[in-house]
Amino acid sequence: MVNIRLPDGSVRQFEKPVTGVELAESISKSLAKAALAVRVDGRLKDVYLPIETDAAVEIITRNSPEGLDLLRHDAAHVLAEAVKELYPETQVTIGPTIENGFYYDFAREARFTPEDLEVIEARMKEIVKRNEDIRREIWDRDEAVAFFKGLGETYKAELIASIPEGEEVGLYRQGDFIDLCRGPHLPSTGKLGTSFKLMSIAGAYWRGDSRNEMLQRIYGTAWSDDKALKAYLKRLEEAEKRDHRRLGREMDLFHLQEEGPGAVFWHPKGWTLFQAMIGYMREKQIRAGYHEVNTPEILDRSLWLKSGHAEKFGDNMYLTQTPDERVFAIKPMNCPGHIQVFKQGIKSYRDLPYYLAEFGKVHRYEPSGALHGIMRVRAFTQDDAHIFCTEAQITEECVQASKLIHEIYSDFGFEDVVVKFSDRPEQRVGSDEVWDHAEAALKTALDQMQVEWTLNPGEGAFYGPKLEFVLRDAIGRDWQCGTVQVDLNMPERLGATYVDADGERKHPVMIHRALFGSLERFCGILIEHFAGHFPLWLAPLQIVVATITDEADEYAREVSAAASRCGLRVELDLRNEKISYKVREHSVTKVPAMLVVGKREAEERTVAIRRLGGKAQEVLGLDDALAALAEEARSPLEREAG
Repeated sequence: MVNIRLPDGSVRQFEKPVTGVELAESISKSLAKAALAVRVDGRLKDVYLPIETDAAVEIITRNSPEGLDLLRHDAAHVLAEAVKELYPETQVTIGPTIENGFYYDFAREARFTPEDLEVIEARMKEIVKRNEDIRREIWDRDEAVAFFKGLGETYKAELIASIPEGEEVGLYRQGDFIDLCRGPHLPSTGKLGTSFKLMSIAGAYWRGDSRNEMLQRIYGTAWSDDKALKAYLKRLEEAEKRDHRRLGREMDLFHLQEEGPGAVFWHPKGWTLFQAMIGYMREKQIRAGYHEVNTPEILDRSLWLKSGHAEKFGDNMYLTQTPDERVFAIKPMNCPGHIQVFKQGIKSYRDLPYYLAEFGKVHRYEPSGALHGIMRVRAFTQDDAHIFCTEAQITEECVQASKLIHEIYSDFGFEDVVVKFSDRPEQRVGSDEVWDHAEAALKTALDQMQVEWTLNPGEGAFYGPKLEFVLRDAIGRDWQCGTVQVDLNMPERLGATYVDADGERKHPVMIHRALFGSLERFCGILIEHFAGHFPLWLAPLQIVVATITDEADEYAREVSAAASRCGLRVELDLRNEKISYKVREHSVTKVPAMLVVGKREAEERTVAIRRLGGKAQEVLGLDDALAALAEEARSPLEREAG
């Protein structure tokens, strides 16, 4: 007798081992038809394999996250089968699922083209229509290696040969195609459906190592139904319109060039936006009790060895040796420098918590293929801060730092924020006892904050656990930005102490806190979130005063000067062009408001206000118009102050 406990708590009994399909059929025929796999005691399993002992079982369908991942997994395999049928000389390598889709890497002399993708996608739909059974087979490792070598699949043979001797080798067969995979898989190719699309072609090194051969990677996306696929493609279309690199050019904010890979060349308007972000943050931190500091960008490598960064980030650090043979590192982080500031002079427990903040420029080597506009760079600015406190103060300080992060995101228009708790990684410093204490303190802070959170296992910093704050933008994309990290290790490693109430010297706890994270990246997120349509307080250029006729030039200069005195960022456009041309041009650069003046406005001392994206215009007296715009341009902090 096999007892199967279902998610609703009910139990079904079977006289003999039962497959997932049979279990589903015992509930309803429609569920049996929809079943893609089963979760048996927490582990996913092929739906046709027998469940031989008592177990907790859940039927997985295409409408669940696990079902969607299975669809994408199988889409990668169907892609590989289609490529092998169309281009038999091609070697298959690996094809995992990724966020929103899948990819497969191929070894082929001829280059795939966008036209090839259309042909391959059509063949994939043929394979789906064939409804080929997908079945798991267990092979001897050496036999599997010989089999794939015989097919000329040297990459696949290499993968199998790397499996430890004696370990099970699972292969999945669909039609005439067979591939290495742990599974599980759909019961047949027909279950995949046709809600998929091949998206692009890229290069990728075998096993991710630049010393290996370059392969061709085909990316695709797959969804549970056509509606979800269309919605995703629509989001991609919207994301392309919002791409910060394109908007950065159109709005004249910044550029990047090969002579400075991963470094941003800020233009005047972009730097104005960047400084507006820093100005807001600086005032916010001052009100919260932070002391702003600035620490050197180049420090002796010995400091990074003591801190543990050299061991963890050594491959990503820029090193230089001076003529006196000293080795220095350009800082990848600000924390060791802040500890040096804290160590100056004797600190008492009465001085704690002690807050240090810095808009520090840091440098980290990233592979060129990973660079992406200003979102992923090698030189960036961190709004870094460190809170030195006692162990008893950890929870309260984490709560306050988290509250500050939520307030800031709200001011920038992000209300949907998710918190992730990241615990100890495999590679770390400090004892398990210290990590237990740090993780417990951070979880207590989460309880006090009363926010929903998810576990991000093994993703903590090498020196302590952390909270990650993930915000959702206007088109539903998630961005991990702020962090709060509890560190009981680095202050001791670098000799930071304070005198406690009992007169003994103790090591403080160090809470690492970033609000935006990388300012460059957050700026890119803002550009895409607002699609360049910044709120007036944040816009790098807030107003353009434009003339209809040169008879209004003198009045336009007066309007521009008055707007500037009101604290507005203003530009004057006196060009001998039609006003429709000026409106179009300034709309492309996303200027929030234009003050249009002609002969009548000059005589009546009025302005016609045209808003970005609007067709109507509002005529107001000059003083009233500037007063309204100046009020609108006040930052959230200015409004908070009254």
